[in-house]
Order: sequence, then C-alpha cells, then structure tokens
Amino acid sequence: MNFEIKNTFNLDELGPKPLKIYTYPAPVLKTIAKEITEFDQSLKEFVSKMIKTMYLSRGIGLAAPQVGESIRLFVSDINFDFDEENDEVIINASPEVFINPIITKKSGETIYEEGCLSFPGIYEKVKRAEKITMSFQDINGNKKEIEADGLEAICLQHELDHLNGIVFIEKLSPLKQSFLKKKFLKNKKK
Repeated sequence: MNFEIKNTFNLDELGPKPLKIYTYPAPVLKTIAKEITEFDQSLKEFVSKMIKTMYLSRGIGLAAPQVGESIRLFVSDINFDFDEENDEVIINASPEVFINPIITKKSGETIYEEGCLSFPGIYEKVKRAEKITMSFQDINGNKKEIEADGLEAICLQHELDHLNGIVFIEKLSPLKQSFLKKKFLKNKKK
C-alpha cells in the first residue's frame, strides 16, 4: 500500500463528501491528462476524496479524469470489501495511488468482462495484456514499479486508458462501440 489508510475504517474518516463521477460523453473523458509535478497537501486531499469516491461507488479503480480532473493519477483497490453489518465500514482496504504511470512491459493476453463507473450498467469483454510492469510515482513523488497480473493488471490498464482519453468500450469493434454508446445515451436520458 502506498497511501496511509488503515486496513479497516469508516468511510466518514476520508472526509465529508465524495466527488462527482463524470459519465460518457463528458469531454474530460476524451482528454489526454497532464503530468503531475507538484506533490503537495492539496494532492493528498484530492487523492483521499478519490479513494472515498471509489469505495462509495463500489469501484475497484478510479482515474482523476472520471472526477473532472485531467491529471495523470488513478487509485485502485481490488481487495477491499464492506463490513456485512455496516456498509460504511471498509475492510481489507489496500488502496494504491498511481501518479504519472507508464506501462514498461506487457505479456500474454486475457479477456475479462469489464465495467466502468463512467459507463454505469455497461459490461463487456475486453482483451488486455495478461501481465504488465508499470512504473509510477507514489503520493510523495517517489518512483515505484509494480508487476501485476490477473484482475490487478486489467484494472491498471483500464485506469491508465482513462489518463490517455480512452474509455473501455473503445477497445471493442466499431459496430459494438456504436451500439453501446447509443444504448448508454438512450438509457441516460430516461
């Protein structure tokens, strides 16, 4: 874990309210995010709000563009769960913060049914690398590297796509993309 949050905690500990999640076709989702150069207290506060928003939304990852900030940052946690008696309490929390991430190695291929907080209700099988190595900076600007496979590798690739202005349905065939975009926008109007 590269962010200081206890393994079990109440969501209220992460601040007053979550951030707004932008959904397709918000322009911020199609913009290539800018590199982060300042690792200050305001960045830490923003990351804390992002983590709270991710947990409240029941997501395993959340990129800054999804909450309206076009900066190269995402958070993830594929291991957390909610306390059965109180769904405001997170257990097994291990949120990670990835700043200015770059995939340095990819291998293999896997297909996994993905969803996205910016496309609520849409789930599709997406082809991705099975294993990756990613270099990034942590919340203090320290350089790090992670090797990931399985769900973690899928999540990291999905969130990195957001920083590059790519939403997951763009990994599908043009016909499938068109169908899903129309379906989503139709449902959004209801």
